[in-house]
Parts: sequence; C-alpha cells; structure tokens
Amino acid sequence: MQYSLLCNFVQMNLEMTIRGFYSFLTFWVLVLFNVSAHNTFMEFIETAPNIIRRAGYHAEAHTVETDDGYLLTVHRIPGKPGSTPVLLQHGLLGSSADWILPGKGKAFAYLLANQGYDVWLGNARGNTYSRSHASLSTSDSKFWDFSWHEMGIHDLPAVISYILELKNQENGLIYVGHSMGTTMFYVMASEHPEIARKVSAMFSLAPVGFMNHVKSPIRIVAPFSHDIEIIAHFFGANEFLPQNMILRFLAKYGCDIDTSEEKICANSIFVLCGFDQAQFNNTLMPIILNHTPAGTSTKSLVHYAQEITSGKFRQYDYGTEKNKELYNSTNPPEYILSNIDVPIAFYYADNDWLASSVDVDRLYKELPKKLGKYKVDFPKFNHLDFLWGIDAPKLVYERLLSSMKKYNKKKEGMGFPKIFMSREE
Repeated sequence: MQYSLLCNFVQMNLEMTIRGFYSFLTFWVLVLFNVSAHNTFMEFIETAPNIIRRAGYHAEAHTVETDDGYLLTVHRIPGKPGSTPVLLQHGLLGSSADWILPGKGKAFAYLLANQGYDVWLGNARGNTYSRSHASLSTSDSKFWDFSWHEMGIHDLPAVISYILELKNQENGLIYVGHSMGTTMFYVMASEHPEIARKVSAMFSLAPVGFMNHVKSPIRIVAPFSHDIEIIAHFFGANEFLPQNMILRFLAKYGCDIDTSEEKICANSIFVLCGFDQAQFNNTLMPIILNHTPAGTSTKSLVHYAQEITSGKFRQYDYGTEKNKELYNSTNPPEYILSNIDVPIAFYYADNDWLASSVDVDRLYKELPKKLGKYKVDFPKFNHLDFLWGIDAPKLVYERLLSSMKKYNKKKEGMGFPKIFMSREE
C-alpha cells in the first residue's frame, strides 16, 4: 500500500520536475541571449514595504525577537494615534506580502488601512523576511527545527506583546489569520491563554486544525511522515520550498512567454491548495511568484501530514522513544481547545483543499467562544481565494470588515452586525 502511494507521489513529482526543467531551461536561454536579464530581474524584485509605499501608504518594518532567539520582521501600515491594531498572519509558505498583492482597493491590508486600523503584517520564522536568529544561521539544521507549534508558542506571543507594548495597551488587538496563521493562533491560545486574552477577537480565514478530510496532495505524503529519508529526499532535510532567484525570475519572464507557460506557473503554486480559475486573476501571477513560496521548514509540512494520519489536532510526533522523553507519553499531547478564551469567527469554502467543510465543522464545535461561521457563497472558492480571489472583497472582506467594527474601539456601541450570522451553517 505504501509502495503504491509512493509510486503515485513520484509520478506526480516527476511531472512537476519536467515542467520545472522547462522553465529552468527557459531561464538560461533568456540569460544567454539577453545579457541585461539579470539587471532587469533584480529591478523587478520588490519588498512588501516598497509595494505598500508605491500604493500610496506609509510602511514600517519592525524586528521582534522571540524568547528562543528568532528575529522576526513585522511590517506595518500605521494608523492614527489611538487606532485599533490588527495583526494579519499569513498561511503556509506565505509572507506579509500575501495581504497586499491584489493591489489598492482590493487587498485586505489596504481595505483595513482605509477603515482607519493600525495594520500589522506578521512573518513567521523561516520565511523570506524572518530568516535571522540571535545565534543560528540558516545553514544550521537547528535553525529549521520548528513547525507551526513553535510559531504558536514563540512567534505570536512575541509579536502580540511587541505591538501592544508599542501602543501602550494591555489588550484590544484584533487578529486575522489565514490557513497556517489560524493554526498558529489555536496553538498559542490553547497553550498560552494569558497571551490570547490580549486579543479582543480572532477571525479565521480557511481555518486549519483537524485535517481528516483534506483533498490536497499533502495527503499522499501523510503515510511517510515518519520516514525521515523519504521526506528529506523529496522536500529537503531542513527548509521546504525556499524562495530563490530562479523562481522569482520566472515571475518576470516565465509567465510572460505564452498561455501554456502561465498555466504551468499556476499549477506549481496551487498544487497544494487547490485552484479556482474563475476567481484567479492571471495578471497577478508574476508578482505572486515573486513572493510565493516564501519558505518554511519541512517540519511544518510534516506536522500537517501527521495531523492527517492521526486525525487529531496535537503536538509534533517524534516517535515513541522521543515522545516519552519530551512528553512523558508514547503519543504527543492534543491541544486543549477548551482553553481558548477568545471569541472566534470562521470563514470557509467548499472548494478548499486544506480546510474541508467537515474538518471546519468539527473544529468549530470544540471552540468555547463562537462568533459565527460563514461559508463563502461561491462553490469553487478555494484556499487561496481568501487572499487573491477576484471577488474576495465582495464575498469575504465586506462581511469581515462589518463584523470587525464591534472590536474597533473607535466604533464602540455598534453591536455585532446581524449580516455576519446570516449564512451560518
């Protein structure tokens, strides 16, 4: 059975490798026949703060050190004094750029800024903007010895505390997470409820906790999640899908060649999360490839694969012997969702390969404080459409912004909008 699954996995990756080779060959042909290609490519690279400034907003970059030494870069679109802070946390293989790529008038970060919020854009350890440590280098395997568990118990507490201290507040922060950004929060809120209580409300876009019913190809990897050699061979021993020059070069040239090349680029990005042609803006592909994948540890993907196999939402499984050493148990402990003392709202979609409706329902039922559960009214809406979908502003953001008003301290007394509850499933 495992051998058959491995063969299917190899076949799938072989197809992607052939496509990748074609793009790689294209890269070198362009370099050979255009000596200025590298310079043009370097000009095309743009950081999240630069994109924000080009859109007409102020942008800041802050460095936050975690209690285990990671140096995280947090970007900010500052609001006026006294404005309510909102922390946006990206998902798997993402970065702060995810919230701004669709552009002015469409990207959620800009819509928040237009509403007067103090917008903070997090970057989890190991991604493009958070690859530094007080004593470790990215060439050290120890640097990559983390999953979304560590992001939840170290990264989020540090970032939330930093923001509130800077604003001279004890609480009142609003948290919006997408994909892994939701997982991180559930971990933090269950393990560090004292930090979570500083958050007035949490809004989950494509919430990921239980993963029994995922449709993503990651399910093929799940049976091998304890086979270190196989995982290392296919995904890397330390870093998973790092951002690199060739990938970013393709964002400028590969997707400008013809329609077929553009579809190849789209496939490589959406293979893990699903694809919705109706909601995808093809003109965004070059800039998306320039920022995604932003990098993470292989261990983060393995941790998700373990969730599929176990059917539980629990800490990382190191195997029987090490589990005994770390947890004093043969199995890793489950996260205690009843500890989460924060009101949480869910936004989910039927075509989401990573956050299936069944798994979302199960997670929602176990939360003690519920704000509502909304299924996006578009059958093919998928995991990444929450960020880049053409109709995301209408299908998701209008309702989300309306719901957030209750927790905006400058909008006190407005009550919780009835519209939010109108499509509770």
